[in-house]
Amino acid sequence: MLARWRGRDIELKSPGELEAMRAAGAVVAAALAAVTAATKPGVSTQELDAIAEEVIRAAGAVPSFLGYHGFPASICASVNEQIVHGIPSAQTVLSDGDLISVDCGAILDGWHGDAAVTLPLGEVSAADLALSAACEAALHAGIAAIGPDARLSDISHAVQRSCEESARRDGADYGIVAEYGGHGIGTSMHMDPFLPNYGEPGQGPRLRPGMALAVEPMLTAGDPETRELDDGWTVVTADGARAVHWEHSVAVTEDGPRILTLPAGS
Repeated sequence: MLARWRGRDIELKSPGELEAMRAAGAVVAAALAAVTAATKPGVSTQELDAIAEEVIRAAGAVPSFLGYHGFPASICASVNEQIVHGIPSAQTVLSDGDLISVDCGAILDGWHGDAAVTLPLGEVSAADLALSAACEAALHAGIAAIGPDARLSDISHAVQRSCEESARRDGADYGIVAEYGGHGIGTSMHMDPFLPNYGEPGQGPRLRPGMALAVEPMLTAGDPETRELDDGWTVVTADGARAVHWEHSVAVTEDGPRILTLPAGS
């Protein structure tokens, strides 16, 4: 079913279809758990990609990133100053003190799941850990703003406020990446509506039960300006500062948000 809003189609799912999305989300969670367990100094991002693909295919799903507009891998592996869309490579070997953001998607029975985590390796600086914690807190603030009578920008505003509160608490100057954000998800990975990570509340379409959204803040430790590398995918901070990325796929229900990309049984 599609709901119309200012000329845009926003997919509404039945309870059964949301259950199917939950199954796809559990596959993503399992893949991210396997990648998390394998992430350590000396491991290449290509090895992590192979682990994720194996978990996804073993569950009867397919990686949604692989081949998406030509993307060559099953995960995005973005290290340190890389914000998003990092291409896994045998030449990218993780080291002590690195931060890696891993974004993963899977399709099961035609339904998509999409989630991301940021992982520290070994002795990571307190500032980097605080940056990642701020981004994860913003993710959950955005999720908490989801309800059947909320507006889309209520999520954006909650993410922004959480980031600003963390910055004040940490004495830091975090940057919210403007060019990239969350999105609708369901029968496709990227659907209407686009979900910015900042903005005033009370704007955009009213959230309705059956909508599903990927909430995904991205924070930088400095200026939020970005640039894309020559590979046509990898997005990095223009000033070389560290960046982090957290994401969940979330359904709108009568009872509030339901996170679809938690591990099975959660």
